Amino acid sequence: MSELTIRSHRGPYTVRFAEDALPDLVKPRERAHYLIDAKVASIYRRDLAGVLRAPSVLSIRATEGAKSLERFPGYVRRLVARGVRRKDVLVAVGGGIVQDIACFLAATLLRGLEWEFYPTTLLAQADSCIGSKSSINSGGAKNILGTFTPPRRIVIGARFLETLRDEDRRSGVGEMLKVHGIDGPASFDRIAAEYPRLFTDRRALLRRLRASLEIKKRFIEADEFDRGARQVMNYGHSFGHALEAATRFAVPHGIAVTLGMDMANLVAVRLGRMGAAHYRRMRPVLARNYRGFEDTRVPLSPFLAALGKDKKNTASRLGLILPDARARVERVEVPNDAAFRAVCSDYLAHGRREPLA
Repeated sequence: MSELTIRSHRGPYTVRFAEDALPDLVKPRERAHYLIDAKVASIYRRDLAGVLRAPSVLSIRATEGAKSLERFPGYVRRLVARGVRRKDVLVAVGGGIVQDIACFLAATLLRGLEWEFYPTTLLAQADSCIGSKSSINSGGAKNILGTFTPPRRIVIGARFLETLRDEDRRSGVGEMLKVHGIDGPASFDRIAAEYPRLFTDRRALLRRLRASLEIKKRFIEADEFDRGARQVMNYGHSFGHALEAATRFAVPHGIAVTLGMDMANLVAVRLGRMGAAHYRRMRPVLARNYRGFEDTRVPLSPFLAALGKDKKNTASRLGLILPDARARVERVEVPNDAAFRAVCSDYLAHGRREPLA
């Protein structure tokens, strides 16, 4: 596939698509500091042998805690010990957590470094790799800190997808469903019709991956700093982040987003914003994607507490991305009242398993 060019406030950056990104990654380069997911380093240790012997390598166990603010002094100490300078480049190899860490360090360390990204998860390849965002946790609040720091370039290698577990692949597909849902009903119905092939036909998967990035590109170029139109990219995320927090991240991110979309659709129906037909139209493929997590216990109080911390909220209302009567998503403010909490309670207790009456 041809390169994709993204316009940003720091100039354009490119997304290059390759069957195998490893030959590009292991090319010798001066003054590079590698931040590598420890699992990726283990799986590809032979291919990455040259990189893993480089003078500056940070192996990161990619858990949610790894991107908490409290961990960053350790990352800084290790980079300083390895002689980091302003003309150096950070090279991130991994999924969204490694991306967030590298992006935040690139924005803040020595008042700014360049960085590159080799995404190794479907979720990162199909969604988070573009858009310039870093999202850092602090004080129990998810993604409460961050920057907009675009990479110098991104290289997407299809080979990395071969070693993903089924739930990690479905996590990435969850974000792809989200992006196509934002694009509109026709776009969502097309990817829903192809859903089984996304797990058996690499060409179909890569075609939808590219389409997902092209859809997102329109929003991030129009609203890079997330002040208006781009906010719809958070469809499913307010509820999804709350699900992650309430289950202590027992639900993978993209699957939590899939559940979050389903929950957002139900809330829209109950608020009279969207007809039940759209909810039923989208439900089958969403349910297929979150299968296995229908019975994951989600305690209501921690869920509501996490939802209340979402940075899109105002002082007294919840800022949510919900579909309208045409199943087009937009940001709306919803009272955090007893009626809303009852819908949440009903969904968590029954809605993941039962069709809408």
